[in-house]
Amino acid sequence: MSPRVDEHRSNRELVCMESRLGHLLVRNGVLEARQVTRALAEQSRTGAPFGLVCERLFGTDPRDIERAWADQYASLTQTVDLARESLDPAVLALITRRQAWQFGIVPIRWDEGELMVATIPSLLVRAHRFVARTVDRPAFFVMTSRTDLLRTLGSKYPLPGAMLPDAGHPPARTAA
Repeated sequence: MSPRVDEHRSNRELVCMESRLGHLLVRNGVLEARQVTRALAEQSRTGAPFGLVCERLFGTDPRDIERAWADQYASLTQTVDLARESLDPAVLALITRRQAWQFGIVPIRWDEGELMVATIPSLLVRAHRFVARTVDRPAFFVMTSRTDLLRTLGSKYPLPGAMLPDAGHPPARTAA
């Protein structure tokens, strides 16, 4: 799943996106600039995904690639205020309360045949894995604030004592 962008990107646009991923990997201290240049050349030659090229060439940890991908995706996609969104009850019913809290997601509605799902940047990788495995239709993610996600989960998926998983913050508990 990728941010809501045209599926038919030019090679130049793909290189630009991958360069950005490479930039994020450099910024995160995972790769050096010369490694990004080498990976881009290899990607151009083989057509393999940038992250996979980095894993093969440099032994880059897939979790580092995922983190950079999540940063990239979150910066490219829309941010929404869930209180202002029209939440489709049929779409909300696609997941259980436990799943909503466990994966930190709120399905919003169908948008041109794709499921729009809200999460927060720090849970994007986890949310993506869950949605990719359980939703049999295309889906895309939008970002929301942690506070907004907690408020919406509490009202639409009440689960006393539920905690939002998030390694970057202490667990947030709901009111019992």
